[in-house]
Amino acid sequence: MLAGLQGAGKTTSAGKLARWLIEKQRLKVLLVSTDVYRPAAILQLQTLAAQVGAGFSAADAGESPVVIARRALAEATLQAYDVLLLDTAGRLHVDAEMMAEVQQLEREVGPHERLFVVDSMAGQDAVNAAQAFNEALQLTGVILTKADGDARGGAALSVRQVTGKPILFIGTGEKSDALELFQPERVASRILGMGDVLALVEQVQAQVDTEKAEKLAKKLGSGKSFDLADLRDQLAQIQRMGGMSALLDKLPAQMQANAAKAAGAVNEKAIRRQIGIIDSMTPRERRRPELIDGSRKRRIAQGSGVQLPEVNRLLKQFDQMQKTMKKMARGGMMKNMMRGLAGRMPGGFGPQ
Repeated sequence: MLAGLQGAGKTTSAGKLARWLIEKQRLKVLLVSTDVYRPAAILQLQTLAAQVGAGFSAADAGESPVVIARRALAEATLQAYDVLLLDTAGRLHVDAEMMAEVQQLEREVGPHERLFVVDSMAGQDAVNAAQAFNEALQLTGVILTKADGDARGGAALSVRQVTGKPILFIGTGEKSDALELFQPERVASRILGMGDVLALVEQVQAQVDTEKAEKLAKKLGSGKSFDLADLRDQLAQIQRMGGMSALLDKLPAQMQANAAKAAGAVNEKAIRRQIGIIDSMTPRERRRPELIDGSRKRRIAQGSGVQLPEVNRLLKQFDQMQKTMKKMARGGMMKNMMRGLAGRMPGGFGPQ
């Protein structure tokens, strides 16, 4: 059961947690919302359930939360779900009637885990609420949300101290995969501006397409050139990992400025535009960029909805990248690097 203040991110966290349980633990998950007060809350959770591949127990805003919870528990039992995730309405800890309702839900359903969802930037309100919810529910753990902001999870210390309960997960973004197991050393590093390189390594290992990485390594190793189709694949990989900003955020503070400067205009919007430019090319043009003359450039610019200088800039950047790839391939560096991305990262990082 997930409980917490209004706006803490419970519904989003329920979807993220469902995805984590499905993908990491290989469990069958059923989601249900007992939030009959917030407009479209039930529909929001239903949409999230569909996105992450979880089941959803139907509910109606005219029903009582207890009736919804009982029916969902029966459904989870009959259909052999491993986990039922119960999303509750946001409530102020000073609202006696709403706190009594969440206590009744706990008695009726008897959840194994009672998780307090708290906004990492809530400050003293988070501490007071944590204490009140812990007294009402005897919490078993905490999910810290919005830890991707400037606060970087500083509220974790206070909430942990007040409740005496472990912080289990932290939410690090809006997407459904932006949920991480809470690891104190890593969060401390982020708070202190030391970054989280190990998390970056794990993210690359989990999200890089290993088959494509191996193919590119073999292609370059055999003497073939890096082409625009390969560049598109690399840009798409960056998108899947949350964009350059998400990757840079895990670097130590002293490295972020230099890395951001080196990345230049490679932000999320620029990546989408560059992919659009490449998509406007023919397959032959992607394989053989030297064929792209003035008239082809104008056609590509028109097809992708950009100005001609932007096409020229992409081709110039690609030319520089292609030369770099050739040098790396000749020295064997590219092959080793791509193999590292496909499995264990070079330098001893990652699982042994």
